[in-house]
Amino acid sequence: MSSLPRPEPAHAPLPPGTPAPDFRLPATPDQTVTLAELRGRPVILAFYPADWSPVCGDQMALYNQLLPEFQRQGAQLIGISVDGVWCHAAFAEQRHLHFPLLADFEPKGAVARQFGAYREHDGVCERALFVIDAQGIVRWSYLSPLGINPGADGILDALSRLPRTGAAEVTP
Repeated sequence: MSSLPRPEPAHAPLPPGTPAPDFRLPATPDQTVTLAELRGRPVILAFYPADWSPVCGDQMALYNQLLPEFQRQGAQLIGISVDGVWCHAAFAEQRHLHFPLLADFEPKGAVARQFGAYREHDGVCERALFVIDAQGIVRWSYLSPLGINPGADGILDALSRLPRTGAAEVTP
């Protein structure tokens, strides 16, 4: 008995060594965040499908618990989905999140597409993770199945492999 071939993914996340594309996305109705303004320190981008899905809620809550460790490594955590800023605000308040959630809302998924993290047929972001170094280079990327929380081990391992610079160090 032969098994059916598994379909190849239509795309892959930006691989390590790739310069991360700059972007400007809203964090609130009147504030935006650009990747360029975070240069000089590592950045963790966590693309996720939807604010109120159970897996996404658990994943973002885990990252919120790990914020002190990310900060000890000098890294800024950013969540990105195609949900709007008001949805993000309600979700962050309900889950007590203390990191920015950016709205890749209009044009829908434009930033996720640049990172190879958009599910065209579903209209949502992939569950994709990126660790970007202080110079703006992708140093680690991972695409997780939608229904599986990827946890944080890969992020922590990638951060531990980045060279430490004085600009990236944060005092607890």
